[in-house]
Amino acid sequence: MFRFWMLVLTTITGLLSSQVKAEDWPQFRGKNASGVSTESTDLPAEFSLDKNVRWSLKLGEGIASPIISKGRLIITTMVNPEKFAVLCLNAKSGEEIWRREFDTGPLPSITPPNTPASSTPSTDGKLVYVYFSTLGLMAFEMEDGELAWQHPVQQPFYFLGWGAAASPVIYKDIVLFNQDDDLDPFLLALDKETGTQRWRTPRPEMLAGYAVPVICKAAGREDIVIAGSGKLKGYDPDTGKQLWNCNTLLRTIMTTPVVQDDRIYVSLQSYGDTDRVLRFALLQWKDTNQDGRLEKSELNKAFWQKFDKGDSNKDGFLVDSEIDVAFQAPTNMVGGGTTIQAIRGGGSGDVTATNVIFNLDNTAPSNIASPLVVKDQLFLVKKGGISASFHPVSGDTQWIRKRLNNFGNYYASPVAGDGKIYVMGENGFLVVIEQGPELKILAKNDMGDSCIATPAIADNCIYVRTLNSLYCFSKDAE
Repeated sequence: MFRFWMLVLTTITGLLSSQVKAEDWPQFRGKNASGVSTESTDLPAEFSLDKNVRWSLKLGEGIASPIISKGRLIITTMVNPEKFAVLCLNAKSGEEIWRREFDTGPLPSITPPNTPASSTPSTDGKLVYVYFSTLGLMAFEMEDGELAWQHPVQQPFYFLGWGAAASPVIYKDIVLFNQDDDLDPFLLALDKETGTQRWRTPRPEMLAGYAVPVICKAAGREDIVIAGSGKLKGYDPDTGKQLWNCNTLLRTIMTTPVVQDDRIYVSLQSYGDTDRVLRFALLQWKDTNQDGRLEKSELNKAFWQKFDKGDSNKDGFLVDSEIDVAFQAPTNMVGGGTTIQAIRGGGSGDVTATNVIFNLDNTAPSNIASPLVVKDQLFLVKKGGISASFHPVSGDTQWIRKRLNNFGNYYASPVAGDGKIYVMGENGFLVVIEQGPELKILAKNDMGDSCIATPAIADNCIYVRTLNSLYCFSKDAE
């Protein structure tokens, strides 16, 4: 009996220990959107639909990334064109634990490759936080999927119909949600337990973008940092008050910054050059009769009030600078270009002249895939499978414009763990390279379907969400 109870105790202790040590990937790109796993030490380099696959699951269409907490995986998907689902799975086996489905109602048009199920959830281990454009922000009990609260959020509007794709994140006791659209951009903080609003900060200088908020510890405090049109801004987590701004960014921001120590890294590629402000993009894409001017019928009705503001002579058309006045903030008439920047966090007011560590122009940044900083490497990938790597402190080039032998678009952001960097192509090939100052390709793995979502890493497994399926790969897969 003594040996029996010792065995029981040992088993329980082992189970509790494994739960305590379980690695979390609680939001888009893991902790603080870094894209780096610090706990997985035995990840596979080679895998496919029939090699090193622990489990797989048909989901339905979606491009949200999976998240993992305490051995559970959360993923969202479209069950059919007007039904949205949140699924909780056993991360090791793929077994479904709970599922919640919602009728979405009619959905606004959306520009591919975006899909309605595009927002990545987040979790604090107790509640799961999910956003959907027609349903708002919702919180579910991790244990059983019961709806804890639901908070309505105004639907976004985009000049070019890109569609909603903002993702919530957790900071201490608040849920942060940044919605930079072309109509009424804002940063929202909700009480994570009740869903009640703590504060809401307008961001009127911003245009459409999808940067996720990150936290930077600098100058003896923690700031919420968000990249937006033309400006990187820091906010007070308690009040939402803007603390500082760095005016060195470009017009369009799809990428999310990464933070290492007190440094913030941003990579940007925006349409045109710094002299080509918003009017050039709108005339190219919205001037349907190509007469060199905009009329109301060429824009969504949601923008008609802004249209009237810019129509100074009230002739029913917007021409030249009238377009900028209507739709772009006078304090932020920023254009396009390409750049990779390191900016020191903290400070007060305008830190443009004091906090920029380096600014690398005409290199190889992407307009979609976010940068990755892992150890002494700042890695980037862009369309065409063109990669670049720099030293994150000095900005010195490690390599530039080298192909990863996988031509195509790159919408997913690179992630890293176990000395490897995983680079997901839209064409379904996931390239694995060795982390370090020289480009060394370890493997090229075929996922068999289009891939837009960023992979997740936890407990020596890499989770890959294709357009229609979810896969768990590990070395010890049976």
